[in-house]
Amino acid sequence: MNDEVYSFALKSTLNEIRNICPGVKNSFMFKEDGEIITGEDESPKKVIARVIDTFGGILEKADAIGGVDCVTFECSKGRMDVSRMDDFYLVTVTSRKADVDHVNTVTRVLIPTVLKLLKKIHPASLKSISSTPEIKREDQTVEEGVEPAEEFTEEPETEELEESLEPEPVLPEPPINQLIVENLAGLFVSSDTVRIDSKILAEWEKLYDGRRIYEAEIETFDGKAMQCKVKPIKDLKYEGKGIIRMPEKMQLTLEIKKGELVRIKPIIE
Repeated sequence: MNDEVYSFALKSTLNEIRNICPGVKNSFMFKEDGEIITGEDESPKKVIARVIDTFGGILEKADAIGGVDCVTFECSKGRMDVSRMDDFYLVTVTSRKADVDHVNTVTRVLIPTVLKLLKKIHPASLKSISSTPEIKREDQTVEEGVEPAEEFTEEPETEELEESLEPEPVLPEPPINQLIVENLAGLFVSSDTVRIDSKILAEWEKLYDGRRIYEAEIETFDGKAMQCKVKPIKDLKYEGKGIIRMPEKMQLTLEIKKGELVRIKPIIE
């Protein structure tokens, strides 16, 4: 799905959040690299750019401790919350009188739901599909003894029907990679996310015609398995070494530990 569709859907969602929560003064979303995705109608672009520029420095410093999931800034007039949602960051600016719990509940339900729906929508469904116009024919009087013209008794072309019913292409089987478990710790580490070599992610995306891979399935050699989010390794010392960095909570669930081998394969929706 292209960025315009993401932008339109997310902008509409941010506008709706502002309607539901009057205490929200501004809200917008941006990528980890600083690219602005969208903002609701009342958010000035200059303010958005200034916030992203300031927060970018925090993100760079936070890489050493596993990244940032949520940050809150408070002042006498209100507060600003920055939350990570998948590969995006959501910024909400609220007044001092705003019901913060209500705002957080609404944003944590609406935004992830919309992102999940956007991932599942097939690009082809975004294109306008033209339907064959109905052919209207005037009533004809058939004289006695005169046969109707043959052109009105012709059957539809079988070849055209077969072409319109062609099945979608079959996706290749997900590749399986064996990786060595390495610990992933830090104050802002997500317990449902692992990190693997960016080269492996690139190979997966190439296999599926550039589709972005957001989730994967991990399986131990004892048969235990679970699904999780997957992102590229940020620490250069682990790249190219067949490592999967995994939070301790996930290791306990799978009953494995650092140094053991696991299998991992992409999940294609």
